[in-house]
Amino acid sequence: MFPSKSRPRRRTIRQILGGVRRRARRAVGMVRSTWRRSLQLQVITSTLVISVTVVAVLGVFLVDQINTSVVDGRTQAAVTDATADRVAIVAALNQEPAERGKAAEGSTSPIEDPLDQALYGIIGTGESGWQKRYQLLVLNPTEPGGSRATGRVLPVDVPADLRAKLQTKRDKGGVLNEPQQVRKRIKFAAGGEPELTLVVGAFVQNGYEVYHFFPLTGEEEMLTTVRQVLVVVGIGLVLLLGAIASLVTRQVVTPVRLARQAAERLASGRLDERLKVRGEDDLARLATSFNEMAANLALKIHQLEELSQVQRQFVSDVSHELRTPLTTVRMAADLLYDAREDFEPMAARSAELMQAQLERFESMLADLLEISRYDAGAATLDLDSTDVRDVVLRAVGDSEALAERHGTRFELRLPSEPCMAEIDSRRVERILRNLLFNAIEHGEGREIVVTVGADRDAAAVAVRDHGVGLKPGEDQMVFDRFWRADPSRARTIGGTGLGLAISREDAMLHGGWLQAWGTPGEGSQFRLTLPRTAGAVLKGSPLSLVPPEVEMRRTWRGHITPVLSPAAGEGVLHAE
Repeated sequence: MFPSKSRPRRRTIRQILGGVRRRARRAVGMVRSTWRRSLQLQVITSTLVISVTVVAVLGVFLVDQINTSVVDGRTQAAVTDATADRVAIVAALNQEPAERGKAAEGSTSPIEDPLDQALYGIIGTGESGWQKRYQLLVLNPTEPGGSRATGRVLPVDVPADLRAKLQTKRDKGGVLNEPQQVRKRIKFAAGGEPELTLVVGAFVQNGYEVYHFFPLTGEEEMLTTVRQVLVVVGIGLVLLLGAIASLVTRQVVTPVRLARQAAERLASGRLDERLKVRGEDDLARLATSFNEMAANLALKIHQLEELSQVQRQFVSDVSHELRTPLTTVRMAADLLYDAREDFEPMAARSAELMQAQLERFESMLADLLEISRYDAGAATLDLDSTDVRDVVLRAVGDSEALAERHGTRFELRLPSEPCMAEIDSRRVERILRNLLFNAIEHGEGREIVVTVGADRDAAAVAVRDHGVGLKPGEDQMVFDRFWRADPSRARTIGGTGLGLAISREDAMLHGGWLQAWGTPGEGSQFRLTLPRTAGAVLKGSPLSLVPPEVEMRRTWRGHITPVLSPAAGEGVLHAE
């Protein structure tokens, strides 16, 4: 029974501790992020840290110097008073009896004992005498009744370590009347709170010991007040320096922040963004340089847009204008091609070559026209709910003849259930044909795997070849217009170099992705991902961009790293 109750309790404690750790890490992450992003916070914090360090060092130095000066001055004065008192006490102890009688006859003091008279002369009598700035103890342990004390001092109040010092010095043959001193907090036997006291002691003749008790309460209170004043002044100075640093930093950071915001707006396409120029300082020159840069950038972009527009218009016009003479030439070429059997071998071969090149020319014109439609924003979709498997089968059927000529075969991995999606079948079929032709071109006669996958939101088709593969960085360049991975490699199919560029435009027109993965020596894989519902936003793909066998092999070796694909917005695995 008890274990069953303790386990949930332990789990609850673990959950609480885990939540606390997560919140702590989140808070630390937020602080770290704020620190990295705020220049003003960094400057203010650095200023405060340096100021606190400097003020602390100076404060400790000043307190030490003041403490040393006050204590040393008080000690020197105490030693001087103690020396003078010991001289008077020694003189009283050295008087002969006859001298004592004469001194008593000529004195107005009611005290007859010369030692008492000496103490009377040093300290005074009455309440005011016992309240003097220090107290005195004359101790003679060998003579009963020979001890004298002023105020509330008793023999037991003498610090043991001071008496030990005096005894050690006496045992070693030290000079009499040479004082020793200690400074400690003493709780007097007469009562009261412990007080910081300077005790000065010395052996004098006839076995007497003289101890002076100098209270350091006033000096201690003064030093405490000085320390408090220095702390308050130091805190005020640090806060003042922080405020000054904040003000100065704001004057510098605010223009920089405005420049950063203007640069972000300029990068977002607002080419008319400019900074206000105030004054002639470095920040003003920075704003002027930024405005000049923005103006030159806007001019260059405008010129490039005009040039691009002229190029697109030229391509569109030439493509349309070439169709009419091409149609006429094609009609004549068809007549010659149909009658080639009646020609001489050389003429027949020429008719066949002309027919093949005209077909290639027509394909190039069709691609150029399609690109011009995308550039003009005139491309549209003819959507229909279609089984993606049927589109894949048609594309594979159109590519089988070419695959046979290259000694390549297809392996289809299709789901058993229909994979319906709202797509433009003609465009998707064209995408797949381009991917299959590309795989045949670069697959080096090895098997090509075509995989279809689907989930609730998306349908995907992956075309995998085992040819030369792609070098690092070529997975994005492969979709550029007229780009070739190896310019020295001769084309065996005779494409225009626009197929993959048009395919990506078709995929983006559907709201989908067309992505590539490749590694030299391991081949490449192209993945087409389309939303099953027109207009839906893709959040992921049912197929991995990296082939499963490569992913598994590299996972075993520990050489694969999860990377967030910026184009797909999902977690994919990029090979190192």
